Amino acid sequence: MSTENDAQQDAAPRHRAVLADDVTALPPEKRPEPGPIAVLPEPDRQFVDAVEAAGGTVEPLSDRTRGVVWLSNRDASAFPPVLEAHPGIGWVQLPFAGVDAFAEVLAGEDRPGLVWTSAKGAYAQPVAEHALVLSLALLRVLPKRLRARSWATEPEGRSLYGLDVVIVGAGGIALELIRLLEPFGTRITVVRRSSSPVEGAARTVTTDRLGEVLPDADLVVVAAALTGGTRHLFGAPEFAAMKPTAYLVNIARGGLVDTDALLDALRSGAIAGAGLDVTDPEPLPDGHPLWDEPGVIITPHQADTPEMTAPLLAERIRQNVRAFLDDGRFVGVVDTEAGY
Repeated sequence: MSTENDAQQDAAPRHRAVLADDVTALPPEKRPEPGPIAVLPEPDRQFVDAVEAAGGTVEPLSDRTRGVVWLSNRDASAFPPVLEAHPGIGWVQLPFAGVDAFAEVLAGEDRPGLVWTSAKGAYAQPVAEHALVLSLALLRVLPKRLRARSWATEPEGRSLYGLDVVIVGAGGIALELIRLLEPFGTRITVVRRSSSPVEGAARTVTTDRLGEVLPDADLVVVAAALTGGTRHLFGAPEFAAMKPTAYLVNIARGGLVDTDALLDALRSGAIAGAGLDVTDPEPLPDGHPLWDEPGVIITPHQADTPEMTAPLLAERIRQNVRAFLDDGRFVGVVDTEAGY
């Protein structure tokens, strides 16, 4: 019999762990061979439990291993020897939405049939929430207000309602942000590789047309994957195309933005300010000039903290273990050629 506390816990709001449209159904002939799963580099009880809850068997790494749940971006360089020494591995679950830390591993691994999955889409809701926080803070000139030591007499600040918003990227974060922006009546343009329309956006354009849509934007949110083709997607030409009243928010990867060009744009007044959860370099060193820019908010890559992401990653693991053992419906499959 459930208790009242259990009922209250079940009724508590929870982040949506997976976006349904990111399922890749593999035909039987392309599914990896099921078998024991290793949780590495160090097994964590909650993720071991997630594997076992989906019917999987967790064992130490051995010749029997057929699947790997890899839990650390910091130890990406330790992963290639694991694959090399254990050719029976057919499925790998990576820990974060971005897989740029594993770019060399993905490019160098040519084993046919190896399925890579990431957490893309799983953390979309908390990260989109952070993007909204940064956007509202910039529009309400909070960087200036938080530094103030006397009462301001000049009215400043803008409402988000009805503004033109450009979102670069069309993954889970972008889709969640579109949902969060709906009450504000914004006019949203999505910039992505494909011109296929994105639900909730007034228009969708391809990346080569970024320069065309920036002049109308009041707010630009960077939510794209970092690949060889998107590094420094925002540089001097892009900032020159923006309005001097426009703001940039980056919650994706620091390398998408040319830091020197951003500094020049802020100092010259080419743009009004920036909200950055990611930087290049990262961590941003003490004394870096970005820290002193009055129109900038910097948060230390914490749009999603372990407290937020652990249950979401556990759910992603449960789903993909079921796919690995049974139906082949993997979530968050990595396109190794595209790099995300």
